[in-house]
Amino acid sequence: MMDHSRSRPSVFLFLLVCLLSAESSWSQRTRPPSIAAAPVLVPAPAPALAPALAPAPAPGPSPESQCNGIYISYVIEKRERIHPITRNPADQPYSFRATATVLNHGTADLVSWTLLVPFRHDELLVSIDGGVLANGSASALPYNTTIDANVTAFSGYPNTDLKTPIETANDLTQIQAKISLVGTLFGSPPPAVPLPDFLDLGDPSYSCEPLPGFNGSGSGSVDRCCLRDPNYVPIPANITGYLDRRSGDLTIAYDVLQSFESNYLALVTIENHNPIGRLDHWYLSWEWARGEFISSMRGAYPTVVDSSDCIFGKQGQYYKDFDFTKVLSCKQNPVISDLTPWQYNDTNLGRIPHCCRNGSLLPTEMDQEQSISAFQIQVYKMMPDLNRSVLFPPVNWNISGSGLNPDYKCGQPIRVSPAQFPDPSGLDSESLALASWQVVCNITRPRGTSPKCCVSFSAFYNDSVVPCNTCACGCSTSNRARACNAIAPAMLLPPEALLVPFDNRTEKTLAWAEIKHYNVPSLMPCADNCGVSLNWHIVTNYEKGWSARVTLFNWREDQFADWFVAAKMEKAYPGFERMYSFNGTKMGNDTIFMVGMPGLNYLNGETNGTRDGDPRVPGKQQSVISFTKKLTPGIDILAGDGFPSKVYFNGEECSMPDTIPTSWAFRTSRPRIFTALGFLLLAASLISLEL
Repeated sequence: MMDHSRSRPSVFLFLLVCLLSAESSWSQRTRPPSIAAAPVLVPAPAPALAPALAPAPAPGPSPESQCNGIYISYVIEKRERIHPITRNPADQPYSFRATATVLNHGTADLVSWTLLVPFRHDELLVSIDGGVLANGSASALPYNTTIDANVTAFSGYPNTDLKTPIETANDLTQIQAKISLVGTLFGSPPPAVPLPDFLDLGDPSYSCEPLPGFNGSGSGSVDRCCLRDPNYVPIPANITGYLDRRSGDLTIAYDVLQSFESNYLALVTIENHNPIGRLDHWYLSWEWARGEFISSMRGAYPTVVDSSDCIFGKQGQYYKDFDFTKVLSCKQNPVISDLTPWQYNDTNLGRIPHCCRNGSLLPTEMDQEQSISAFQIQVYKMMPDLNRSVLFPPVNWNISGSGLNPDYKCGQPIRVSPAQFPDPSGLDSESLALASWQVVCNITRPRGTSPKCCVSFSAFYNDSVVPCNTCACGCSTSNRARACNAIAPAMLLPPEALLVPFDNRTEKTLAWAEIKHYNVPSLMPCADNCGVSLNWHIVTNYEKGWSARVTLFNWREDQFADWFVAAKMEKAYPGFERMYSFNGTKMGNDTIFMVGMPGLNYLNGETNGTRDGDPRVPGKQQSVISFTKKLTPGIDILAGDGFPSKVYFNGEECSMPDTIPTSWAFRTSRPRIFTALGFLLLAASLISLEL
């Protein structure tokens, strides 16, 4: 029989052990582990299913990646309203920062590139980095873009040429140029973006079009891709690989003759190519962009000799043992002038072919030899250009004359094929320059400027002179202070009034108006304010020919040596025969070229009258010019065919009258007799003044 009393304690003991084991296991699961306890890895619960996120869209292609030619862009990076705050949004000024990019993605080098930007918000550029204005003559900052007729042109500097990605392994430093612009614009308040209408390259071999799918109107940029124009006929390249020399009214050559590690010797040659262009006492200036300075010169001289900018600048820190007392110019913008003829034989200053002309550059029509001027300069360089093969020309060239000369607008220098020079030893050989650049300058009339000379018309068939236009050469504040009408047409004059200054004509003009019953304005017209005037008077008109008298008046105090006049006459040009006191020649383009004969090539300045109180007397030169009608059938002198359409004096285009004298043919013979007598009196007065 089983003993149940012994088995019960065993069962109870077993149940107690199981209970304690279960409690210990539960406490280990719920109690936080101690610092010393080993961590217990618990598998993370499976995450709840969530909707899958859409993948981020891939960035679109950049505009430059879509261009296999020359990529150009203009990006507005920042714009901020500045004072003064105006009520009119169109007048509100904003400061802006922009970047223009030229990137060569093509297969041909882009040589001497020019970027054309048509600004349209009266932009005023105050800072330009990475490039220069192509108009080197107006490079002073701030630069007003409104003086440009249509577009503002930028050139690369120092990256004037952009290579291809193939030959550079896509090196952006060699295939890309970025121009950073800082300036002020007006109007175009946000959200409008003040962008140019388009961009273009100043290269006729490229055609620039917008990139498909890219619209810069809302993105703050304008993008264009320029591809080779298949219809363009390229100019054959020369064997040197550089550009051929370009044509212009005036060219400046910058030829490096010798090069050393720290300095080089350059020859600067100025050539006048315009047949009616001229400069008197020229002044030439440029800008050193890399810290250069002029050590010495021959054939010309700086207007200011000063080495202080070197002594107190980085040049003095680098060239510590250099004697700067002999340095001619350390100016960043030196101004150079020509030497006088008697300094040509000076062994230290002269002895340079074509130098020492007193700054005179005559047209080739007058003197081929006198149309060239040249000088040499020794230039010292700065880091990082201290290598004989590293050469950069100065930028922002400008040339002007001190007399009555036209204005010139110069471009930036372009690298051209090396100049050739005859061997100095006399051998039948030529030597080449180490490097050559060319600057092209053309005659221009800046917006807002006035002519410097004017023309009056008269004829035997009308007893009144059509004078120079009111304010023909501009009206200054002093003129307006004298209470004259700057917009009223000039009043007709009696012939003898041409012989006296404008201030002495009032009495004669009013008397003539009373005799001829002309209207007199309440406020008299202002003067023409011209330093030189020319009167063209029709003297005769007969069956086989006709003649005119040309009279020059110099109202300035200085004289004109070797003056010239060019008259454009479309209808009468073929019939030109000769001049009598001037040397007149046909020069083509319907233009007659006139110069003074020996002894008459000086146009003296204005002088005092014979007696106290007499009006001042202008300097004068006069000649008759004759024409035949044999080669000009149908020419109508009485209708005005005998007057020139344009007149140039010393290269400056003169202001022309708005009207011409009308014929008196329908009137009686009495006024004709008065007319003849009037102009006979004028001729007699001129002769007596000459005597």
